[in-house]
Amino acid sequence: MTAIKVSVSDILSVLRRYELATDDNYNRQVDQVQRTTPDDQSTVVTFRFQKTKFYIIFDHRADDDIDYLTEIVTDLDSNAFGHLVENPRDSEKTYGMPFKGKDIYLFEVDPQKRRLDSELATKYPETSRSTWQKYIKQGYVLINGEPAVKAKQEIRDSDDISVSIPEATDFSESELPILYIDDNVIVVNKPIGVLTHSKGVLNDEFSVADFFGRYCEYHADTNRPGIVHRLDRDTSGVIIGARNQSTADLLQEQFAQRKTNKTYYAIVKGVPKEPVAIIDLPIARNPSKPSTFKVDSKGKSAQTSYEVLAVANGLSLVKLQPKTGRTHQLRVHMAYINTPILGDRVYGKAADRLYLHAKSLEITIPISDRKTFDAPLPAAFLDHFPDTTIE
Repeated sequence: MTAIKVSVSDILSVLRRYELATDDNYNRQVDQVQRTTPDDQSTVVTFRFQKTKFYIIFDHRADDDIDYLTEIVTDLDSNAFGHLVENPRDSEKTYGMPFKGKDIYLFEVDPQKRRLDSELATKYPETSRSTWQKYIKQGYVLINGEPAVKAKQEIRDSDDISVSIPEATDFSESELPILYIDDNVIVVNKPIGVLTHSKGVLNDEFSVADFFGRYCEYHADTNRPGIVHRLDRDTSGVIIGARNQSTADLLQEQFAQRKTNKTYYAIVKGVPKEPVAIIDLPIARNPSKPSTFKVDSKGKSAQTSYEVLAVANGLSLVKLQPKTGRTHQLRVHMAYINTPILGDRVYGKAADRLYLHAKSLEITIPISDRKTFDAPLPAAFLDHFPDTTIE
């Protein structure tokens, strides 16, 4: 990530967007501004506003992941108990917000009072505060024999706090098709409907990360063992995992520097005007619905090449090769040229599945070995083009 300059005026603008400041507030109410870069993909601006400490997090990888964002803050200050501020401009509960072409998040440090979630996080440091907030919401925490009302509930020394966390579901019998495995990487063919990794410890469903956890030392103590890139839940196909730290560094560098070659197959509604073309259109978060994205001249650069392979019954089978890796890039680009991907519930219309498949991934794995991993096209794709021979 390039260096990010944030002025006091920028900070006030962010606070106004989150409806924590108004036009009546002024620059002198913001002080103790500090900028840090936890890694080359994120920047954190710490400041105090009206005696309350805040963190602005710039990180395009976050995707509203509460645990991940909270960890960024607590890595900087283990005593910074607080909460992410919700985006008031979105009807859904989201936290991210576009600001000057970047994805930002705002973390507010809570006053020094004994809140229930803070007390539990202090008493059980192996479990994050955001996780305790979810446990409380699920009714797993009792105060004096009654379910806790909310995470920020104040408690006293005389209160009897008890915790009853149900055992996690056993996924040891759940399997995924392994395409390749050696001492450094594991490659699987992800089915539709399977998450790459859980959104939190209470997300009680089988994920690719659960499967990778049997083989990977990298991030083994998190909910993302082995994960170095992602596929959406409704997208099937090739996904690679790193079994150790050095391999993770190698793979992540290639993804970040666009040194991988990814090929997707999709079925789209209609027929693109050009049989072969490159879509070069920037993509930004949609301010009116921040969980989605749109083509926007102020967005991040995004390029997708496509080739029409077959046409039948008003549908087209296309090969897609993204040159960049923006969130929802293929879906946004194809919808923009009026050929949305079949089954895209967000940018088109629902069907029996999202017809988007990560067909192949070319990447260098240890030691300096360039490989292409291929996942066979699902039968559902072939059913729409019975008279076409597809590799």
